[in-house]
Amino acid sequence: MPTDPRTYIWEARRAAEQIGTFIAGRSWDDYQADAMLRSAVERQFEIVGEALNKLSRTDAAVAEGITDLPRIVAFRNLLIHGYATIDDQLVWEVATERVGRLVITLGELLDDEPRPAGE
Repeated sequence: MPTDPRTYIWEARRAAEQIGTFIAGRSWDDYQADAMLRSAVERQFEIVGEALNKLSRTDAAVAEGITDLPRIVAFRNLLIHGYATIDDQLVWEVATERVGRLVITLGELLDDEPRPAGE
């Protein structure tokens, strides 16, 4: 049975919310000094990108409602495949300046529907 596209939206939103939680009250200096925080944020970005990539393959019409979806997926690929050259400043900027809007967009797509079964 195919996965409901809303599952991917929900997974991406949950990961994006986690990014917000991880960086709340933190500064750039905190981020730069904390390898575990950087790793946690990067991992959640990977989840966001993977979930939205799967969404685009499952329901392209819904995926079109996500601004910059190709860039989000490309960012995920950069984090996974370019791990040795990650630009921490770029990750911090995306986390602090773009994730909040993504959470809102994903919530609008879900229309605040309940979480998928098993979550």
